[in-house]
Amino acid sequence: MTMLSIQELVDENSEALGLAWIAGMDAGKRHLPASNTAAADLLGHLNVVHPSRIQVFGKEELVFYKKLKETAREKLLIELAEGGVPAVIIAEGLETPVELTSFCSKNKIPLLSSQHDAAHLIDVLRIYLGKRFAPTTTVHGVFMDVLGMGVLITGESGLGKSELALELISRGHGLVADDAVEFSRTNPTMIEGQCPDLLRNLLEVRGLGLLDIRTIFGETAVRRKMRLKLIVHLVRANSEKFERLPIQDQTQELLGLPIRRVMLQVAAGRNLAVLVEAAARNTILKLRGIDTLGEFMERQAQAIMENSNLQ
Repeated sequence: MTMLSIQELVDENSEALGLAWIAGMDAGKRHLPASNTAAADLLGHLNVVHPSRIQVFGKEELVFYKKLKETAREKLLIELAEGGVPAVIIAEGLETPVELTSFCSKNKIPLLSSQHDAAHLIDVLRIYLGKRFAPTTTVHGVFMDVLGMGVLITGESGLGKSELALELISRGHGLVADDAVEFSRTNPTMIEGQCPDLLRNLLEVRGLGLLDIRTIFGETAVRRKMRLKLIVHLVRANSEKFERLPIQDQTQELLGLPIRRVMLQVAAGRNLAVLVEAAARNTILKLRGIDTLGEFMERQAQAIMENSNLQ
């Protein structure tokens, strides 16, 4: 379960948002909700209906707050505290009401400030929280940038995944990760993959050992992260699972999303690098709505119909 404290949120966004403490620093170790909570539900403009969110005070919220009578203000703050508010942020460098500072200090509620406007602050923090709380998994394989598309190469050990990656790199494509690939679902329709820090820029090739791809091929041969669009699964030449001409697109589920998958047989004389490039190009066409197999089957059906009419 992913945990994130308010102090970590402040530290990791100090440069982007200039978050600073006003009161309640003793509660900096307070944690936000668990990782299965959507980022949009973790913070927002002042809203006592959802008191467990980080409450952001912009100009409109402060105007509303100041118009309330003293008893109504006190009731609002009590409702936030009883609802488990993780923190309060004053946006746009606005002056913080004295009673709000006093209340947060007394009740050990983190009170922060930022010079950025409320809308920008919420957008940046939602993106940040979405990545921090994104579902993650680690997959064994090689992750490449092929023609601007994130391609994961999988298969049994000994089939030549790293050698294939090395050939693709020599053809101008980029390495993201070898052996262990960290994937995270950064939004409902997108999965990003990157390399663990320990293995960054490294590729293990049998007989050669560890190769520093960035040092050997240059900066353009490596990528920090890519969006996963295609899985290329290598199988042995005698594999019974191999389907020569699949009628329907194959997919593999990863982090709850279906990812396009193609299977390539590994056999002597086959240029797998060219086949991976062709698979990537074909996937790009399919993403643009061009289905080569579907068009061929339509032509075939039309030809059969025409021949039957001539008989």
